[in-house]
Amino acid sequence: MSIWSRIGAAVAALRQGEGLASVFDQLRAAPDRTVAFTIAVIALGAKMAKADGVVTRAEVSAFREIFHIPPSDEASAARVFNLARQDVAGFEDYAARIGRLFARNENRLCDIIEGLFYIAMADGAYHADEDAFLARVAEIFGFDKSRFRQIRARFVPDAERDPYEVLGIAHDASMDAVRAAWRAAVKESHPDMLVSRGLPEEALRLAERRMADINRAWEEISEARG
Repeated sequence: MSIWSRIGAAVAALRQGEGLASVFDQLRAAPDRTVAFTIAVIALGAKMAKADGVVTRAEVSAFREIFHIPPSDEASAARVFNLARQDVAGFEDYAARIGRLFARNENRLCDIIEGLFYIAMADGAYHADEDAFLARVAEIFGFDKSRFRQIRARFVPDAERDPYEVLGIAHDASMDAVRAAWRAAVKESHPDMLVSRGLPEEALRLAERRMADINRAWEEISEARG
C-alpha cells in the first residue's frame, strides 16, 4: 500500500463535518510517521499559501518536487491540500496538533519546517507574511529564535547566513569541535537516518538540500580558518 493510498485512507476516515485537523489526533492514536509528515507539510503549506494570499504554480510544483507525486496519486494529495485550505481551523491549531503529534522529536518538526521553507521559496520570493507564518509555526513547535534563524538562513538568500549556526557550534569552538559537529550533522542528515525517523522516501530531496548546506558550512569555516 503506497503512502498516498494510506493518506487517502486517513482522509476518507473523517466523519461528516470533521476537518482535516482531526487527522492529526487520529494519527496520534495510530502513528504512521511517513503519512503524518506528509500530511503535515501539505496541510501547513496550504495554510501558508492562504496566508500570503496567492497559490502560485511554483508552490504547487514544489509539492511535487518534494514528494514526487505520481499522476495516479495526485487526487489524494490535492484533496489534502484543498481540505486544509477550506478547513475553518486556523494554522495555529494545525501547528499545535502537529507539535503534539511529534512531541519530544525536534528533528521531525525541523523536517516539517524545512519542507515549508522549500515551498515558500519555490516562487523565488520570500514574503513578509510567509516569514511571520513560519516564525509562528516554529514558535508553536518549541523552536527558539536562534534555531528558526538557522533554518531560515539556509533557504532565504537575503537572510544573514552563519555557517556556525548551520552546524550549531559556537564561533570560538576549536577546529576539532567544529569537525565533530560537522560529522555529527552529516550522520544525522543521511537519507537513511531521515527515512528511519519518518521522512518518506518521496521527500528525500530535503535530505539532499540539508546535506549540501552542512557541507558548505564546513567548507566556509575551513577556508576562513585556513
